[in-house]
Amino acid sequence: MLRKSKRQQAARPGRPVRGSTTGRPLMAALDLLGRRWSLRMLWELRDGPLGARTLRERCDDMSPSVLYDRLGELTGAGLIVQRDDQCYELTEPGRSLGQALIPLDQWARRWARTQG
Repeated sequence: MLRKSKRQQAARPGRPVRGSTTGRPLMAALDLLGRRWSLRMLWELRDGPLGARTLRERCDDMSPSVLYDRLGELTGAGLIVQRDDQCYELTEPGRSLGQALIPLDQWARRWARTQG
């Protein structure tokens, strides 16, 4: 059983996550990316670094507490990094995630067309 805490720890392969007591890498990734705002934040960082305030504005003014929780989780997972100027940017694994999602985006667009 997963230990619940007020702040969720970053999902990591090998640790229990939602849907997997073994923490299989795919399940850990899905847990991390399935958290509210995670994918949107990564999407907004795709074109370059952003400060926390700008990132929050681009994410429909999400609550500051959720913003900083997700920034901590995504940083802990190695997908983003905070630069010396306090802006956040994608790491190489974060950028490669975008490439990995292209086939899923293509599938989703085909699927959407079938939903009438």
